[in-house]
Amino acid sequence: MGESAGRYVQRVARDKAVAGLREVSGPDVVVLGADTEVVLDDEVFGKPADAADAHAMLKRLSGRTHQVISSVCVMSVVREARAVSMSQVSFAPIAASDLSAYVATGESMGKAGAYAIQGQAERFVTHLSGSYSGVMGLPLYETSQLLRAFGVF
Repeated sequence: MGESAGRYVQRVARDKAVAGLREVSGPDVVVLGADTEVVLDDEVFGKPADAADAHAMLKRLSGRTHQVISSVCVMSVVREARAVSMSQVSFAPIAASDLSAYVATGESMGKAGAYAIQGQAERFVTHLSGSYSGVMGLPLYETSQLLRAFGVF
């Protein structure tokens, strides 16, 4: 292993862009790959495997500040550009009953760190420093700048 969380997120975003370019290659094609991960104590929290995993992740995030790293890679057959958005998100301590109720909604599934800031989990957030859209999964400022550089936007 030995790969930092930041490098991991950038690699996955690039891998997604490469895969997309293979599917739709052409001289004027531009593809975008992106990845977002939640990081606590240097551990990457991916998407939960099940409700128990979601519960365990959220319990660890409860009452703590974690990092959210979003990477975007825009690529064509002749060039590539990347951007990274790093945000800090602080959660209030989450009561066990609130945590269980949130996981029961199913909203945690398919979400890095087992939460969707744009959904019901926003009520747990006491502070956000960085990009709200980056925490949602696609940092819009950085993405628009990359697309503009490629003449797409």
